[in-house]
Amino acid sequence: MKAVPKVNTDGLYLEDTLVDDAFSGVVPFYAEIEPEPPADPEESEQEADEQPEEEAPEPEIAGYIVGVPVKPGLFLPRFDLDGWEAYRDAVDAALSEFQQAYGEWAALPEEERGEPPIYVAPVQPTLWIEGLTPEEIEEITRPQPQEPSEVDLLKERLAAAEARNEQLAEESTINQFALMELHMMILEMKEGGGPV
Repeated sequence: MKAVPKVNTDGLYLEDTLVDDAFSGVVPFYAEIEPEPPADPEESEQEADEQPEEEAPEPEIAGYIVGVPVKPGLFLPRFDLDGWEAYRDAVDAALSEFQQAYGEWAALPEEERGEPPIYVAPVQPTLWIEGLTPEEIEEITRPQPQEPSEVDLLKERLAAAEARNEQLAEESTINQFALMELHMMILEMKEGGGPV
């Protein structure tokens, strides 16, 4: 088993799915058809008896399973379904041309044949392309402002608390000096015999 990409009908990558190791090419997968429940079960039984059996609705293609590996480095891989069809047409044409040339070669007498024709398959084009516009890629690759982590928030709070502690320590020192001066003034007044 191997994982291969599934794409929607526009060729945009959906997810990977498991397939047999020998799988190659492109095959469709279909949307599930949900039967409509009858409005009234008794009516549906009567209608079924009266009407002939209806044909099942034709399944709708929901996307494709792609046996071509995804080219790395794409933000939103898109498989070129039209390019795949053109490539398959080129392969069929090259094979038909080879079979015709081989048939003509085989029809010649052995002494006139020469070297048999060689089948040369067309080169497979790059079928996986970028599904996003350059503007969309720029938007998702632009550095985003990061929200601060809990550690960063705690560091900020700690720095703010330390700054506040320093401020309170300075105010406390100033208050102590003011209290000492007041105390000295009171002592001087007592010693000087002034009113206390």
